[in-house]
Amino acid sequence: MTTIAQACADVLRESDPLTKVRRARAVARAWRRGTLAHEFDTAMPDAPGRPARPELLPPNRMPKRGRGGSEKGRIALLHALAHIEFAAIDLAFDAAGRFGAQFPRTFVDDWISVGADEAMHFAVLHRRLRTLGSGYGELPAHAGLWEAAEETAHDAMARLAVVPMVLEARGLDVTPETVARFKAGGDEASARILHRIYTDEIRHVGFGAKWFGYLAAGQDIDPAEQWRMLVRRHFRGVVKPPLNDSARATAGLTRDFYAPLADMEPEQAQAERL
Repeated sequence: MTTIAQACADVLRESDPLTKVRRARAVARAWRRGTLAHEFDTAMPDAPGRPARPELLPPNRMPKRGRGGSEKGRIALLHALAHIEFAAIDLAFDAAGRFGAQFPRTFVDDWISVGADEAMHFAVLHRRLRTLGSGYGELPAHAGLWEAAEETAHDAMARLAVVPMVLEARGLDVTPETVARFKAGGDEASARILHRIYTDEIRHVGFGAKWFGYLAAGQDIDPAEQWRMLVRRHFRGVVKPPLNDSARATAGLTRDFYAPLADMEPEQAQAERL
């Protein structure tokens, strides 16, 4: 019987975007049906497979997208979001395959379901881009999300702190305004897609908060204090407004975690990391 670790590694190694989507969905179905062994006999690759396009640029070389007011701006924003969702497929399957042995089986349940969601998100965004005359790979993108995975590959708690509880939580902050801008521009189809992604992201951030709390309880440490320490150590950016306190709280990420960091000036946050 194929193991869940082998299946996760196969998803990560796949470079063709639509094949990765199909493989991710197939692994999620097989896991739900019980046809994958709950064993961790395969190491996750150091880096996932990537297609020849899009061209990956450092964040400081990425062209400015604007606010999505024009169709060109909306395409650029949808492409950026599709790239985030494509990377998020790998992040979810890497979490399940890399760290699953440290947790109860339900940890794998949660992150495989996240991976299936991310595959669906990427597929609908790619389809929307095609409808608008573009497609994934037509514009440059950056590799910042996988850099966060590399930074936290050694530590499940750090991974949970940074990826779902910082990076994905950021989507909760900015997506409602993006949905409103798309509606104002008359793009109701894209707005509906982004709202669906937003509701799923609340659940994903919730999985991060739940399993972070599980580890903190097992070590008898204060979860909020530990989270802030790990974010200072492993996250290069800053936690900054706007902050969607309501959606974050629904996910279990309450202000006592992030308010002390959000109140810092960027220079102070940088000094604390040094």
